[in-house]
Amino acid sequence: MTLYDIKPQFQNLLRPLVARLYSRGVTANQVTLLAMVLSLLVGGILICVPHTALFALLPLFLFFRMALNAIDGMLAREFNQQSVMGAVLNEVGDIVSDASLYLAFAFLAGVSPVVVVLVVLLSWLTEFCGVLAQVLTGTRNYRGPLGKSDRAFLFGAVGLVIAIWPEYIPWVNHVFILAALLLVWTCINRCRSAMEVPHV
Repeated sequence: MTLYDIKPQFQNLLRPLVARLYSRGVTANQVTLLAMVLSLLVGGILICVPHTALFALLPLFLFFRMALNAIDGMLAREFNQQSVMGAVLNEVGDIVSDASLYLAFAFLAGVSPVVVVLVVLLSWLTEFCGVLAQVLTGTRNYRGPLGKSDRAFLFGAVGLVIAIWPEYIPWVNHVFILAALLLVWTCINRCRSAMEVPHV
């Protein structure tokens, strides 16, 4: 069970907005690029000005980014905008956005940069395993326990805690170590699911 399982309900809430965006000529690729550019901007702000109060932006922006990710997917699937370029932008945009946002934690005093970088690399690996499963089975794999939406929820919550109670910053290292273990588990689950499917 991951947050990805509630995606259909989230999409239903966004469907009227998606229809309006389509009627105004907005494309899936434009939304994907917007999500990546805004992630780089927010991540850059947090990196250049590593003030704990600014990390309150993180949960708000991560929720907004999840909405943008849902919107670009719906525009692509429901309005015949799927393309090879869109698939490339979607995968590359996700890993670039994750890195720009999550690496900001490494610039906080008291947080281990090594652990943060490890989490970012393992996040990339989970996405690679999901794409690998798609290559082998034809279906993109989103198994958890720490998929993209779950990471956004976890790190958004950590950002909010840092903003409100900066004295708990040392505990961030423990959270990131736990996240690293869950990401390894996620990679294993995604690879196992690909091998469980019979190949002809």
